Amino acid sequence: MSDLLTRDEYAAIAADMTYPAAAFIDGKFRAGKGDKFATINPATGKKIATISGCNAKDVNLAVEKARKAFAEGHWARLHPSDRKDILIRLCKLITRNRRELAVMECLDSGKPIRDCEQIDIPETIHTIKWHAEAVDKIYDQMAPASDDHIAMVVREPVGVVACVLPWNFPLLMMAWKIGPALAAGNSVIVKPAEQTSLTALRLAELASEAGLPDGVLQVLPGNGPSVGEPLGRHMDVDMVSFTGSTETGRRFLKYAAESNLKKVVLECGGKNPAVVLEDAEDLDLVAGHIVNAAFWNMGENCSACSRLIVHEKVKAPLMKRMIAHVRDWRTGDPLDPSNHLGTMIDSEHFKKVASYLKKGKPALGGKTRDNIYVEPTIFDDVKPGDVLAKEEIFGPVLSVITVASTEEAISVANDTVYGLAASLFTANAKQAITCARNIQAGTVTVNCYGEGDISTPFGGYKQSGFGGRDNSLHAHDQYTELKTIWIDLSDRAPEESVD
Repeated sequence: MSDLLTRDEYAAIAADMTYPAAAFIDGKFRAGKGDKFATINPATGKKIATISGCNAKDVNLAVEKARKAFAEGHWARLHPSDRKDILIRLCKLITRNRRELAVMECLDSGKPIRDCEQIDIPETIHTIKWHAEAVDKIYDQMAPASDDHIAMVVREPVGVVACVLPWNFPLLMMAWKIGPALAAGNSVIVKPAEQTSLTALRLAELASEAGLPDGVLQVLPGNGPSVGEPLGRHMDVDMVSFTGSTETGRRFLKYAAESNLKKVVLECGGKNPAVVLEDAEDLDLVAGHIVNAAFWNMGENCSACSRLIVHEKVKAPLMKRMIAHVRDWRTGDPLDPSNHLGTMIDSEHFKKVASYLKKGKPALGGKTRDNIYVEPTIFDDVKPGDVLAKEEIFGPVLSVITVASTEEAISVANDTVYGLAASLFTANAKQAITCARNIQAGTVTVNCYGEGDISTPFGGYKQSGFGGRDNSLHAHDQYTELKTIWIDLSDRAPEESVD
């Protein structure tokens, strides 16, 4: 993408920006029937805009329009190549408006502008484009059958899909969901996190400009009880895709059980380990990966490595290098591109994260600023059963656990209710494969930190995930139904059964 601007240039873009402030239903902005709420810039504490919130009446209207659009088939039955063209047109509009979206995301979430510009916006475009390009290249199947039969296995869109988003990657998580859902032909209703509604609303407007039919992509801002629960319980919503806390994910399973048994896909929390074995090479490189894994996006990342499980023989030199790397991670004004870390999402979350700083004696950091910033913090000598090693903090806090063997390292890595991601560092290829297979996580990276890329499925084991995967062609599975079409070619009458 483009080069970074200066802090003053980003501030000028912000000063000249118009913010969406109403629900996007049936191709237009309209005031919701719920309570209005302010969206706040966490870095300044000032109101960015007043959003017109939605309630169950708006949910009913949006579902009605989504179902109507699906039944009419202007999108659902459009040729996949034509859907692809419209989604690629959307990508071009996002590219054209990338600076506006990056600044909007930065102000709304407290994310550093350098990440919004260099990671979130490019990855949002890449995700939607990848799924658009894939949709006219996914073939249906023929099952083996006799000469007298043809057995076809075909995919059909699920129908009306509700996507419930988190606040930590507002645009990118929206792309992870709407990319495959729209490509497959569904009508999609998005509920953004209450703290970060702006870019979702703007993206829906751009999608309409790109040619998406009315009712195919709608955005309902509001809180969980007013919008999330009505979507989860709605009898005419066919599927919910949710990313967020495990606690809230459980509720969507309950809503589905108590309504129409709609499909539910959950991507929830994590307490992800970075395992550094005795034979790990290039500890400076390892240290760089771990610092990035722990502190990128202020640690507000479900795949963040918040537990460092390190062999006692390499711990001291690794810690020295990690502390050196952390010095490069500046914390401050999110609009300043020289800062790597911004704010916590809001004051409530800041208080939660700050409370963990009192759970031990930090080896590094442990400081807060302006009741919204938390500096990168490392706790040493954490025990596997400690609160710091068990609970998802969702902030820039790394807990270091020392082990004496590979077997102990893998045992500690799996000692969690979560199983989303893990990183493993070793120079032994056989050991790398064996350990990666034994770690209970949906994604295991070796000698690096990451989540794979758009071509690899992302999701978790245990209480980190349920029902499907984001990214890759596997993401299309959850937004489609499989149908068997069995064709009899023979002229013979069916044989009578014998009692």
